[in-house]
Amino acid sequence: MSATLTETVPTLPQTQISIPDPNKYEFANLKPYVHPPDTKSDLPWSELVTLDLEDYHRPGGKERLAKQLEHAVHHVGFFYVKNFGLTQEEVDRQFTLAQTFFELPESEKEKYEVNYKIADYNGWRRRGLRAPQGKPKDNIEMYNMPKFTKDFVGKYQHPDLIKAHLPEIESFQKALHANVVLPLLRLFAIVLQLPDEEYLVKQHTYEKKSEDHYRYMLYHPRSDEEWAAAGNGATTGHTDLGTVTLLFRQPVAGLQILGEDDKWTWVSAQPGTITVNLADTISHLTGGWLKSSVHRVVAPPEDQRQYKRTGLLYFARPHNDTVLVPITDSPVLEKAGVKPRFDKLVTMEEWVRAKQTLQLNPDIAAKRWAERGDGTVEVIAGFKDRKYKE
Repeated sequence: MSATLTETVPTLPQTQISIPDPNKYEFANLKPYVHPPDTKSDLPWSELVTLDLEDYHRPGGKERLAKQLEHAVHHVGFFYVKNFGLTQEEVDRQFTLAQTFFELPESEKEKYEVNYKIADYNGWRRRGLRAPQGKPKDNIEMYNMPKFTKDFVGKYQHPDLIKAHLPEIESFQKALHANVVLPLLRLFAIVLQLPDEEYLVKQHTYEKKSEDHYRYMLYHPRSDEEWAAAGNGATTGHTDLGTVTLLFRQPVAGLQILGEDDKWTWVSAQPGTITVNLADTISHLTGGWLKSSVHRVVAPPEDQRQYKRTGLLYFARPHNDTVLVPITDSPVLEKAGVKPRFDKLVTMEEWVRAKQTLQLNPDIAAKRWAERGDGTVEVIAGFKDRKYKE
C-alpha cells in the first residue's frame, strides 16, 4: 500500500538544493540495506496486541480498535500496528539511507552534530557520550530530523546524502504522522470516553510548532567482554518523553519491556509492523492512566551480536505550548481520580528542555542524580525519574 495521508499537511516550497554530484546518491548507487536474520534463541517474548489500521475506516472500525487497545494502553504501554500506508519498498529505502548515513566519515557527520549544551537533539549524536561510572561508553549513534514546518526552515543543515532525499524523507515522516499518530490519538480519545474525538489530535497538528522528530539510529556491535562490562545493558531502563514512539521492525533482538509483574520480556520483530510505545507526555495528560512504558535495549542474543542494529523511529509530541495537566472531561480519568504529576503548570516545551538536559549532558545528569541519593532525580516541578529494576 502506498502512502495515503489522512490529514492534509501543507508541503513547504523546496529551496533549491545544490549538491555537487546528485547521481552519487541515487538509490541505484547506494548499497541496499539487508535486515540481519532473526534470532533462533528461545526468549521470553512479550505478548502484544496488533492493530490492523485498515480496519480504522470501516464501519465500527475505530470502536473495535479502541476496544483492542484498552488493556494495552493502561497496563502495557506497547503494541504493534500493521497496514499503516507505507510500502515495504518505501521502508527499505529509509533503512538504506540510515545505513549509508552512518557509514559517512565522522569528519563529515560532526559538521551536523547536536548542540548538547542547549538540550537540542536534532542533528547527529555521536556514540560514546555516556559512560556510567565503571562501565564502558555507550554504543549508540543517531541522526534526528525535525518536522518539515516553517519553524525549522533553515535551522538545521544536512549532509548531501540527506539533502538529495529530503522530499522523500518529508513525505515518509508526514505519512507516519497522518496515517499512524493521528488515528491512534483518536483511538485514545475513544478509550478515555472523551466527548470530542479530536481532543488529542488538536494538540498534535503537524503544522504547529512541536518537537516531533524522525530518527535514524544505530547500535554498534560490542564484544562479549564489552557487553559484560556494560552489564549487558541491564541498567538502561527508561521511559520516552513524548506522546508515542514509532519503531520500525528491526530483527536484531534487544528491546525489552518491564511488565506489571516486574519482569522483563523481549519484543519480537513482527513482519510488516511498527512497534508503538506510549511515552511520558500522554501519561502526564492522563495523570498516569495511560501508561508510559518502561523499556530498555540489552545485549542481543549470541547469534546476533555480530550485527549492527539499525533503527527507524518517529517521536510524536504535542504542541510546545500544551500545558501538561490531566484531561478534565474524561469519565475514565474522573473515575480513576487522577491527579496532576507536577507541582505547578508545566508546558511541553519546558518538559522537553528539562528532560533533554539530563539525557544529553552526562555531567549534569550525574550531579543531579547524586543530589538525592535515593535512585531518583527531579526532572522539573516535583516530577521524578527513577532507576528501574535490572
